[in-house]
Amino acid sequence: MDKLIEAIIAKDYNPTVAGLDPKLDYVPEFILKKHLGADDPFAGAAEALFEFNKTLIDCLYDIVPAVKPQSAYYEMYGIEGLKCLKRTMDYAQSKGMYVILDVKRGDIGATAEAYSRAYIGKTDIGGKAVRAFGPDGITVNPYLGTDGLKPFVKDAEENDKTVFVLVKTSNPSSGELQDLVVDGERIYEKTAALVRGLGETSVGAHGYSNIGAVVGATYPEQLKELREKMPNTFFLVPGYGAQGGRAEDVALAFDKNRLGAIVNSSRGIMCAYKKGDWRPEQFGEAARAEAVRMRDDILSHVK
Repeated sequence: MDKLIEAIIAKDYNPTVAGLDPKLDYVPEFILKKHLGADDPFAGAAEALFEFNKTLIDCLYDIVPAVKPQSAYYEMYGIEGLKCLKRTMDYAQSKGMYVILDVKRGDIGATAEAYSRAYIGKTDIGGKAVRAFGPDGITVNPYLGTDGLKPFVKDAEENDKTVFVLVKTSNPSSGELQDLVVDGERIYEKTAALVRGLGETSVGAHGYSNIGAVVGATYPEQLKELREKMPNTFFLVPGYGAQGGRAEDVALAFDKNRLGAIVNSSRGIMCAYKKGDWRPEQFGEAARAEAVRMRDDILSHVK
């Protein structure tokens, strides 16, 4: 987690992460015309997405510390989509950006170990350990309990990676399960305690564990509560902007040093060119302008 925090500090304490969740609907027409219509529609789509992503990264890397691709947006384009995902992560890392892969995996036993090796660990092939995807961090689902989390925690510690566990998500129906009361505590509170415990042995130089938590901006009271209960847990905060989360809500996730959280924006940054007087060819410039606006908006509320 220190690597992510130092990237944030190096970018003037910019706490934003650009969500790279591209759909062809988001890609400007001039890019689609170059790549669609190929013999393999999946290959054409993947090339269009990569050009879109590459331009966004080129326009953001010097001011935004991290990107967060969501794997589903690539998986729906099959093998070519997964290749695009890998190329996108590699390119972002080559530009010095921290990459959080949003995969929300969760299983038990050997299956959990296999998922973990695929994303943050290494796969043994003929006696040689090699990385398959290689992001800096991933998101995981805690629904199966510690059996589903320990393989990821182990690989994170051994490979200097991070894991962000879903604790209180930003979606409207999250409370159907996460807010249920069991033995006097809500499920998300019990999950928070579990996450805090799993990270106790991996607190870094900046005071945060490499086991983080996903806590939505759309529930500011719970965000504030969890910040107090999880002082050594770094937050990945979705829900800002398009989902209704405000900068004053997000500010509750930060500590007195203006650290403790990174805030995601996907559509707001990717599709910024669709608002105002931007031309489609300026989508990268529009994304940069929105990232600057978002950064200034959040930091203006962080005490």
